[in-house]
Amino acid sequence: MTYVNPDALVTTEWLAAHLSAPDVRVVDASFYLPIQNRNAREEYEHEHIPGAMFFDIDEIADSNSTLPHMLPSPEKFSSKVRKLGLGNGNKIVIYDGTGFASAAARVWWMFRYFGHRDVCVLDGGFPAWLREGRPVEDLPPVPRDRHFIAHVNHTLVRDFDHIKANLDGHRELLLDARSAGRFSGTDREPRPTKHTGHIPGSVSLPFISLIDDRTRCMKSAADLTALFDRAGVDAHKPVVATCGSGVTACVLALGLYLLGREDVAVYDGSWAEWGDRDDTPIEKG
Repeated sequence: MTYVNPDALVTTEWLAAHLSAPDVRVVDASFYLPIQNRNAREEYEHEHIPGAMFFDIDEIADSNSTLPHMLPSPEKFSSKVRKLGLGNGNKIVIYDGTGFASAAARVWWMFRYFGHRDVCVLDGGFPAWLREGRPVEDLPPVPRDRHFIAHVNHTLVRDFDHIKANLDGHRELLLDARSAGRFSGTDREPRPTKHTGHIPGSVSLPFISLIDDRTRCMKSAADLTALFDRAGVDAHKPVVATCGSGVTACVLALGLYLLGREDVAVYDGSWAEWGDRDDTPIEKG
């Protein structure tokens, strides 16, 4: 069994062979929570894949929102990525420092939301690149503006009102990418919220279950299919992915895209929004 949409991933071998291709752009999308005690930008400046640009999901975001790294306006996204040299006609390859594809998947989803389809994730991320002894550099990339026109695909995102309206009929299946302990409400959130637990009717599917323990690459199509089948995903019901702040939910969207589901939406506010309000129903256990 093979992926239906294998274009969403590239191997380290492929990237190494195409690093100098004129239409390929590499993006370091590393992102860490404060509790991880890692500084993504400093690590990028210390070493990164040659030519990679640093994409800060907290900077390329809606600065007027109190929620973390919410989607920016099309104008802001276009302006920011254009200055990074990312634009129309580019094949954009995204990686992050965890190897779990979390932040890389978020940026992959963002580019798709803004209409850029030739975008993919480096399978195994930077850890795989380093493990294989491939080249790195600490040089700042040469700026090269590239024209980018955003064409927003509103079907790929859900907001608070959408999720609240779904509570009655459960027309859409809500998949929660957080750990089982956070889903049940027994574990604290790494980003503190007023409440713990999960959105009523949602199903737990930790994003880490999609990643191979040894290689940190995406699991096979057969393994992903089995995971989503057990979660109740079927071809007839729309799927919305959620998590803590809209990052790891994108790993679920990526996994389903690989299997042919190109319509999976992400609840952008996720638990950072739902769990921090006093007017939201919450389930535990």
